[in-house]
Formats: sequence, C-alpha cells, structure tokens
Amino acid sequence: MGSVVVLRSLAIQLVFFIAVFNVLSLFKESSMLSDNSQVSTELVNLPTLDDKTIAITAQQKKKVLYFFAPWCQICHASIGNLENIYLKRDDIDVVAIALDFDSIEEVQTFVADKALTFPVALGNSELKTTFQITGYPSYYVIDENNKVVAQSLGYSTELGLYLRTL
Repeated sequence: MGSVVVLRSLAIQLVFFIAVFNVLSLFKESSMLSDNSQVSTELVNLPTLDDKTIAITAQQKKKVLYFFAPWCQICHASIGNLENIYLKRDDIDVVAIALDFDSIEEVQTFVADKALTFPVALGNSELKTTFQITGYPSYYVIDENNKVVAQSLGYSTELGLYLRTL
C-alpha cells in the first residue's frame, strides 16, 4: 500500500514538472519568430568555417537553422542530436550558425570537439536581431518557401528535432 502512495506521488510530481516545463518553454519561445514568418531571401550569404559562403535560406528542401554559442553548455549537449538527424535524413539541410563568440578559433574548437559534418556559419549581431535570438541553442525549421514551420529554444532531443522537421 505504501509503495502505491509513493508511486502516485511521484507520478503527480512528474506531471506537474512536465506541465511547468512546457509552460516555461512556451513563454521563452514566444519571443521567437512565429510559424509562417517569412525568412527574407535577401539575407546575405554567411561565411563558413571552411572559407566558403552559405545561404541560410532554404533551397528545394527544408532547412534547420541552429543558432549556438560555443560557450553554451546546452549547445554542447544538444548539437549531437542535430548531427544524428543530419546524417540520417537527406531530405533536410542543416546549418549551424555561431553567435556571440570571441574568436573563430573558439568556434573551430567547438566544431572539432563535436565532429560536426554539416556546414557551420559565422553569424553576426544583425542576424541575431533578425531571428530574434534571445538564448541558445535556438532552432528554426524553414520550408522550401522560406517560411518558418517550427522553432525551439533550448535543448531538443533527436526525436524532438525529427518531429519538427517532418
């Protein structure tokens, strides 16, 4: 009988935690670009770590824009999930965009430590403002017409990323 009460109490606490977490997440994400926001195709290409440039707009398939800072511990924990999605899905493009970094070497170290295979671009304060980035990591999924179809702020599981890119 005592174990049933303990299990019921734990279940209630878990449900309460999940509810509070979801409400806080919705509140944090309310400052992001909303679904159906149009991403301007006039945005300039960004420089990448391999001395090329990359368009952050979608081109013929969905694109995940992952905004991160190399010092962000949640970014360190979550970017592997994005790498796994990228390796498993050829129907999406992924671009990680570094913001709030002190040096290119700092970004290069982050990318090397995580063995990332998708393009990594170097963002700027204008892009941060345009995409209303208020925390890291921030994700946007844009469709083939460059409309925001999903967004998230904070840690995201591989399953969460997968579902947002469907």
